[in-house]
Amino acid sequence: MFIGVCTMEMHIPDSGSLKGKRHSLRSLKDRIRHSFNVSVAEVDDNDLWQKASLAVAAVSNDKAHLNRTLDQVLNMVRAVHDIDLLDYHIEIF
Repeated sequence: MFIGVCTMEMHIPDSGSLKGKRHSLRSLKDRIRHSFNVSVAEVDDNDLWQKASLAVAAVSNDKAHLNRTLDQVLNMVRAVHDIDLLDYHIEIF
């Protein structure tokens, strides 16, 4: 069994408040969860209006499947127009 974790740092330039940030992130997290059946959580930068850190976790018995899934999640995040992906890191355990 393999566990894949992708941590992402994002910039939300149009967010003028924590409420706006939460709205953007909630929408993104819901789309990721429903599209890929993974766990998603905000893990850092909770008090910053325009910065967010999300972690995505998945479990599989196929390492290649985990890599494909996490790559697809990254592609989805890159396609969101109001969120800029600054950095990411993928780990497979």
